Amino acid sequence: MADKLVADKHVRYILMAEKKKESFESVVMDHLRMNGAYWGLTTLDLLDKLGSVSEDEVVSWVMTCQHESGGFAGNTGHDPHVIYTLSAVQILALFDKLSILDVQKVSSYIAGLQNEDGSFSGDMWGEVDTRFSYIAICCLSILKCLDKINVKKAVDYIVSCKILDGGFGCTPGAESHAGQIFCCVGALAITGNLHHVDKDLLGWWLCERQDYESGGLNGRPEKLPDVCYSWWVLSSLIMIDRVHWIEKGKLVKFILDCQDMDNGGISDNPKDAVDIFHTYFGVAGLSLLEYPGVKPIDPAYALPVHVINRILFTK
Repeated sequence: MADKLVADKHVRYILMAEKKKESFESVVMDHLRMNGAYWGLTTLDLLDKLGSVSEDEVVSWVMTCQHESGGFAGNTGHDPHVIYTLSAVQILALFDKLSILDVQKVSSYIAGLQNEDGSFSGDMWGEVDTRFSYIAICCLSILKCLDKINVKKAVDYIVSCKILDGGFGCTPGAESHAGQIFCCVGALAITGNLHHVDKDLLGWWLCERQDYESGGLNGRPEKLPDVCYSWWVLSSLIMIDRVHWIEKGKLVKFILDCQDMDNGGISDNPKDAVDIFHTYFGVAGLSLLEYPGVKPIDPAYALPVHVINRILFTK
């Protein structure tokens, strides 16, 4: 059992993962490399090691992934999607390089994905999901272009996805899921519409996600605890001011127990192999829990607080 965060080993794990381009893990993640870059780079920033990578190399690669439509793809030569567009914008924000973007072009791409009912499609093929509502709102807020969409309709659509247990689903009538709840609560927080959330009812549903024995959090009733929900659940509880309803110490222990103490990285639970996705969400969860040596992260924007402050408080 681990009793501390082996930050240096996690940094080395992330830096080594980028160099193993021929590995199985790298090949199967080729289409979503932009997401992987965001997870890894944000982890490095939270651990105060972003300077370990070449800023010019990363920024140059990100810009090769931009499509003529203004959106970004998961890798060079792939199709654009709003998910990868947000990750690209977040990466540029980490390096304070948003100024190289054609903001008009990127924001127009995102705004063009809003549907008549206020929902958002992920790309030209039309899949609708509240994830995409959050992504569009978060990205446009970072770019200071929220006025390019119908925010009221976007909020109304999100509210229509709220169900009886206080949670939110991917579409109206869909079951509550912690990931979707983060997306909906995050979008409502960014737009100043948290009054639509029944904070006590939702807070109760979220705090019930904590497993009594392990201290970890799950995403839905009767599911196993998973490190990534240290982010989805915890950030939502913070945004609705109910984080004191869970046992923070037990959650810290669960995250630390999911570390590979020899080679670095964090897994979904103590018995599994590590990956970049869970390494990011584990460190981000510790950040929300104010763990020593980890920079604070914004629960709505999923970027370090110092990055969001630089963006939102700069003209």
